[in-house]
Amino acid sequence: MGRDIRVRRGNADVGLIDKAEVPQPLKFVLNWGRKYSLWVMNFGLACCAIEFIATSTARHDFIRLGVIPFAHGPRQADLMIVAGTLTDKMAPALKRLYDQMPEPKYVISFGSCSNCGGPFWDSYSVTKGVDQIVPVDVYVPGCPPRPEALLEGIIKLQEMIQQESLKQRYEQRESRQPIVVGGGDPTRHPADDPL
Repeated sequence: MGRDIRVRRGNADVGLIDKAEVPQPLKFVLNWGRKYSLWVMNFGLACCAIEFIATSTARHDFIRLGVIPFAHGPRQADLMIVAGTLTDKMAPALKRLYDQMPEPKYVISFGSCSNCGGPFWDSYSVTKGVDQIVPVDVYVPGCPPRPEALLEGIIKLQEMIQQESLKQRYEQRESRQPIVVGGGDPTRHPADDPL
């Protein structure tokens, strides 16, 4: 009873699909299925979460894009949308939920606070961007960003999913370039802007 059970950190290997190249017709079908069945793990932390909720209402309706707004838990989710100010105290919970998501998984950083800390970037308790905790695939700037911006970010993510090879995704996991809605440099910090 007193024995410690050790579990390997990180995610389990997906299997054959990440070791061998899939033929183009099969890759098209697999990517098409993943593209139009994104289950969302909402990590709403502040006012941007209201804009996320507005995106799922009838006026914008991102369900028509194949995005299912609320997964029952992280183990059913493909996409994490981090909306709002991430504090250092909440960062371990975000990392834990991200680690519980199955591969392939994607992250959208929604709003200035989750992108770089926003107006609170100089606070002692604010994480200076979600990308310090988890890898981000799409940045949606704005304070608060409009629901249309999140829709554009989802469409850009779906375009990326349609073109990707899972083998290359796993080989280049750390060196992927994120997408910025509206263009721009995701590595630029607001403190570097000349005023």
